[in-house]
Amino acid sequence: MKRTTLSLIAGTAALAAVTGFAAVSKPDASGTHSAEAAAQLPVERTSLLCPAPSLSDIAETSYTSFTPVTKGTDGGGKAELRSATEESTQAPDGSKDGKGGKSGKKKAPKSLVTPKTPGTPATGDSSGSDTPALVGTAEGKFAPGWTVQETTEIAAGTGRGLQGVNCTVPDTEFWFPGASTDAARTDYVHLTNPDDGPAVVDIELYGKDGAIKSTVGEGITVQPHSSEPVLLSTLAAARETNLTVHVSVRSGRVGAAVQALDDKLGGDWLAASADPAGDLVLPGIPKDATSVRLIAFTPGDADADLKVRLASPGGQITPAGNETLHVKSGMTTAADLGDVTRGEAGSLILSPSGRSVPVVAALRVVRGKGANQETAFIPATAPVGTRATSADNSAKGTTLSLTAPTGAAKVKVTASAGSEGGQPVSKTYTIKSGTTQNIDAPVPSGLKGTYALTVEPLDGAPVYAARTLSATENGVPGFTIQTLPDDRGTVAVPQADQDLSILQR
Repeated sequence: MKRTTLSLIAGTAALAAVTGFAAVSKPDASGTHSAEAAAQLPVERTSLLCPAPSLSDIAETSYTSFTPVTKGTDGGGKAELRSATEESTQAPDGSKDGKGGKSGKKKAPKSLVTPKTPGTPATGDSSGSDTPALVGTAEGKFAPGWTVQETTEIAAGTGRGLQGVNCTVPDTEFWFPGASTDAARTDYVHLTNPDDGPAVVDIELYGKDGAIKSTVGEGITVQPHSSEPVLLSTLAAARETNLTVHVSVRSGRVGAAVQALDDKLGGDWLAASADPAGDLVLPGIPKDATSVRLIAFTPGDADADLKVRLASPGGQITPAGNETLHVKSGMTTAADLGDVTRGEAGSLILSPSGRSVPVVAALRVVRGKGANQETAFIPATAPVGTRATSADNSAKGTTLSLTAPTGAAKVKVTASAGSEGGQPVSKTYTIKSGTTQNIDAPVPSGLKGTYALTVEPLDGAPVYAARTLSATENGVPGFTIQTLPDDRGTVAVPQADQDLSILQR
């Protein structure tokens, strides 16, 4: 083989390891490609974006950075979280002050979190309303499976309670069913641009009667290394209790998340739903939920008819009065499920009752009663896949929910070392087919500080997971829920003999 061909193979593998893109694999006997024998290599670089946490002066925000131990990484690398905004002080004439002084930029702000060795969480904190959005990068041994959790406590006012979000990778399209412009709600779409060039973004809103006309949401420019919070109520005059927000990027890429704040019901972050699909899983409804609302939307040209099932500890059941859901094309549909879990762990399973039509969906979950109510959201999510991690856990306030909708599964859960001390512990669990289990998750021995939980399916059907973090203050049951899709810590790359067979064809 020619040297250039060997170089191409090496370059393809390196690119996949850095970017996470899948690579080609060798054709089987029929001439089609199969990735079954592709090697799994750790990614070498990844980025995460954290939205600005709050506009409240009394907000207290903590950040937890964690990288699980991954085989095949070398000893080098670094990770850091910095402000998304980098202000240049260089004048047009090239000088710093425009008068011939030294040119340059302001010194980059200190990283809010100093990462520790993979396997040990690192924490940082901030307070007040001026905490910026953060751009994070991780390289080498810190990149595979890197997870950052942003958790904010607000003692009073709109959105009071506990708000949490997993910092996300930049992308070009996001769906957010469950947003609102109701009079009691103040919802923002946070757009963060990590790159050197501007990003141009369109925001579309869909209510119960279809698309909401607005030109304000078209062609929004997000400057390089900056973040823009867009108040949804400024994009349209009509008030809508249940909205689906579609964020699409014309050029560049952004991180996007919706901050949903309620005058009476607290608030939380609404993460993007999984990509539109015919079958959806929304895991981890708290067993003491007093109100659950399902919001769904289909972006296609056909209506969707869905079977609604609740995966409980004893198996799948049909919620009384909500056996099916009809979702009209291009219109947001909502169904109030009440206290659907009735004191047991639960996950919602949506599947087509006839023709399969792509749908996005989310749940708004309320805990508490009267003046002591709080809200969180559960978007439809992808399965755990190879591995998923939840950072920022406490010994008493953490609930890990696992569901296996289509078959039994065996899962290993590892509690990391504590951020300030403690030894990691692992346990293995079997999740019965069609059930949801709130497992008795392991806690690090001798725990000090917070810790991470890493979920790794060992055998069986796909597993879906969610983590609930609770912290009751002044009688208000503050809580936040994060789903746990695959952490993209490894990527499939072709082995040399597979590439040889491709190039020899």
